[in-house]
Amino acid sequence: MGISSTWFGLLVALSIGVLVGLERGWHHRKLAEGNRTLGLRSFMLIGLAGGAAGLLALNSEGGWIVAIGLALLGALLVLSRWQEAVRSADLGLTTEIAAVGVYLLGALAVMGDTLLALGSGVGVALILGYKPRLHAWMNWLDQMELRAILQLALISAVILPLLPKTGMGPWEVWVPYELWLMVVLISAIGFIGHFAVRLLGTQRGVFVTGIFAGLASSTALTLNLSRAARQQPAYQNLFAAAIIMASSMMFPRVLVLLAVVKPALLPSLLGPFIAVGLTGTLISVALLWQGQKAPDHPKTPPLSRAVDLAAALRFGALLAGVVLIAEAVRRFAGDVGVYLFSALSGLTDVDAITLSLARMAEGSLAPETAVTGILIAALANTFVKLGLSVVVGGTALGLRVAVGLGGVIIVGAAAGLLLWI
Repeated sequence: MGISSTWFGLLVALSIGVLVGLERGWHHRKLAEGNRTLGLRSFMLIGLAGGAAGLLALNSEGGWIVAIGLALLGALLVLSRWQEAVRSADLGLTTEIAAVGVYLLGALAVMGDTLLALGSGVGVALILGYKPRLHAWMNWLDQMELRAILQLALISAVILPLLPKTGMGPWEVWVPYELWLMVVLISAIGFIGHFAVRLLGTQRGVFVTGIFAGLASSTALTLNLSRAARQQPAYQNLFAAAIIMASSMMFPRVLVLLAVVKPALLPSLLGPFIAVGLTGTLISVALLWQGQKAPDHPKTPPLSRAVDLAAALRFGALLAGVVLIAEAVRRFAGDVGVYLFSALSGLTDVDAITLSLARMAEGSLAPETAVTGILIAALANTFVKLGLSVVVGGTALGLRVAVGLGGVIIVGAAAGLLLWI
């Protein structure tokens, strides 16, 4: 390590101590001078001590020097903590843990990645400084949402990396890693949508719910709002606007899925899906403007579970079945069979057939066929939501939804014809 880099590393070590020391000093600013055991100067010295220990370890090629310094610091912190515990009933160890972190990051700044050490030091200071907000956020969560966070971490960070990335089963169409990745992706979309609705609040009305619920399941939202429309007929325009908006959000959701699994298909579907989505959005906004004339806002439908692990597993099984059947249809019935199967699959779920066709487009299926199949599935799913609004919500709601989704279907069909030409 050259002289300039050595000085830079020591400067970063000192800066880490300054950052954390400022936060801790401000946090304990109301304590009397003799009662503050670790303040700005202490943390600056701890950061420099870590940097010096790292420099000595580099020159002597002995990492044990850093370990000895850490042991000495630990002994001093234990003594300091014992004295503080005698004076007060405070049992927190946050400041002491931060001191250990500053020492180690100071050593890292000289011995290893200087920028990583600096970034980590900023992170430590932020964690300490945002204590009230972190605690408020923790108290804001309910048990179901905490479980959802843990479940999402389990399926994404633990299970996913362990799965094989090679094909299995008939025609080797099942790739466990890819199938589970889609389960994680769908779960994450629902997770984001759930918390977006909670953060924005119910006062923003059913329309905002439609926007974010469309990221997870526009069909489920259509069913819920159609039921509510029979109980609260005064808000037909608001309910219809939310249903149309949720259905319109399905199209950008499909684009996001394709961007993850098969970006090469995006250019063909980007224009048609943007046109379809904008059509539905404009009509839903017009209905919302009319719905604002209602005397009061209805209650927002109950929020769905942030992560439904059982539903995610069912989706994985459905996706595996769709992949297998789609490959079989392609082999024995050609492109026409793929289109027919896309329409049938779209009646229940767009994501599964989208992911299946996107994966098949990597080799066994022509990209043009995959694009057309995805568009057919999306339009078929739109027909289903139109039917639900009529059957479950009644004629009044159905007519309003038909205006919006009818426009979506017409624009989508026109885009499909252009793809064929």
